[in-house]
Amino acid sequence: QVRLVESGGGLVQPGGSLRLSCTASRSIFSADMAWYRQVPGEQRELLAVISGQGTTDYKGFVKGRFTISRDNAKNTVYLQMNNLKPEDTAVYYCNAGSYSSNGYYYPDSRSWGQGTQVTVSS
Repeated sequence: QVRLVESGGGLVQPGGSLRLSCTASRSIFSADMAWYRQVPGEQRELLAVISGQGTTDYKGFVKGRFTISRDNAKNTVYLQMNNLKPEDTAVYYCNAGSYSSNGYYYPDSRSWGQGTQVTVSS
């Protein structure tokens, strides 16, 4: 399975921006990719998906603030996060899974990275 490494997290003030990166150990040319986040004690939640064809899909609470993109030449998927809020504080993970025609994303449990911590605080 593909190995994923997330980076780009850190401490940012409310209203600030961060760009997260997810670099894969092999080509992700046709892979469906997604970003998730998890707060301690809660389930990991899906944020955004980008299909192998470039179709994007967002959960409502990040739509308009977060943008998912990919650079297949660099085997990397990005998550641009703007207007960050304290409730965005979490560990952020990427995943290489499967995006169905009905809009459902199926994560691959073998491809989780170690995550990157994002803390939004003044």
